Amino acid sequence: MTPETVIEVGTQTMVITATLAAPLLLSALVVGLLVGMIQAATQINEMTLTFVPKLAVVVLVLMFAGPSMLSALLDFATGMIASIPDRIG
Repeated sequence: MTPETVIEVGTQTMVITATLAAPLLLSALVVGLLVGMIQAATQINEMTLTFVPKLAVVVLVLMFAGPSMLSALLDFATGMIASIPDRIG
């Protein structure tokens, strides 16, 4: 296995990781910013007020984007497993 192969596999892994994590993280970020702005405007400093909406939005995003995320992960995993003989020999 050459160093270029290791770098290629690492790069593919990082890309799929970012692709899978981005919808969840970005939705939590947007909701956190909106709730934070509302809290700043109303001067309500309750920690659970930010947690519950973020959790709800992440669950909703996971419900809607979950099948496509799982499909992408399975395609990546099967591609990696199928390429083992080519990468080793």
